[in-house]
Amino acid sequence: MQKRLTKSEDKIVSGVFGGVAEYFGWDKAWTRIGGGALILFSFFTGLLLYIIAAIVMPEKDHGNDTPDGEFHKY
Repeated sequence: MQKRLTKSEDKIVSGVFGGVAEYFGWDKAWTRIGGGALILFSFFTGLLLYIIAAIVMPEKDHGNDTPDGEFHKY
């Protein structure tokens, strides 16, 4: 299975920094601290990038698909 960048289930705002930390295998707390610093010190640019990432990044797939590709909700 191919590794994908997705939003984290362990989210504080939208799951962007948690998803980045899970993808790269980083500590979530330090990734969030670094991301928050990026937003604070880059002003509009960091906030804009965060909003774009929150919109573009997909939610995590829970594996509810059956082998034939049909989705069944129980």
